[in-house]
Amino acid sequence: MEFIGICMIRCEIMKYENIRKGIFLKRINRFIAHVLINDEIEICHVKNTGRCEEILIEGNEVYVQEFDSDKRKTKFDLVSVKKGIRLINIDSQVPNKMFYEWVKQGNLFENLKILKSEVFYKNSRFDFYVEHLDKKVFVEVKGVTLENDGVVLFPDAPTSRGVKHLNELISAKQEGFDAYVIFVIQMEGVKYFTPNYEMHKEFGKTLVKCKQNGVNLIALDSYVDFDEIRIKNFVEIVF
Repeated sequence: MEFIGICMIRCEIMKYENIRKGIFLKRINRFIAHVLINDEIEICHVKNTGRCEEILIEGNEVYVQEFDSDKRKTKFDLVSVKKGIRLINIDSQVPNKMFYEWVKQGNLFENLKILKSEVFYKNSRFDFYVEHLDKKVFVEVKGVTLENDGVVLFPDAPTSRGVKHLNELISAKQEGFDAYVIFVIQMEGVKYFTPNYEMHKEFGKTLVKCKQNGVNLIALDSYVDFDEIRIKNFVEIVF
């Protein structure tokens, strides 16, 4: 087993306004779920198109964000889910937002010069492009919501797109760029992160190949409350 050390880091808290507590009832499709809020069945937008089958279970406590806008198809966004005593944020947009703010706070990259989002390289669009010191860097960020007995895993579904990104990060590294894969774990108090070989063996094998070719692999957990989330600690990566 290989791992990186754990240390404290600093990051701004990301807040959600107008949070309501509810009970999860049923997922209708990738985007819509029924949630019981104040004894009323409400239609909620699910902020994660992944499977989330192990947490989106009837009867689970959830937290939704309420909106007052005629432009929206639904009044609520499903933001987080209680799994036992653990609160898991499932907002698929928040890992990139947190990483951006975390880097701007002075974490990871010394003497930051450029931080751009959604930058194309060959046939892929990476989440971030960074310049610091004399280095040019591509970064891909993955949100992690799958947990089993304290161990967190990615992916929760087969991802050919994810494998493609890993291979092109290897290519970028071989061409002189620096490269990072950042796994943002949307919960805290986990044991370690590991690739989900059972779900997608090729992704796990390609992640090992990334490490062998000098791509930097980092896992970060998050402090999560019903109305906020922030990056907290580095987490061990185990292969």
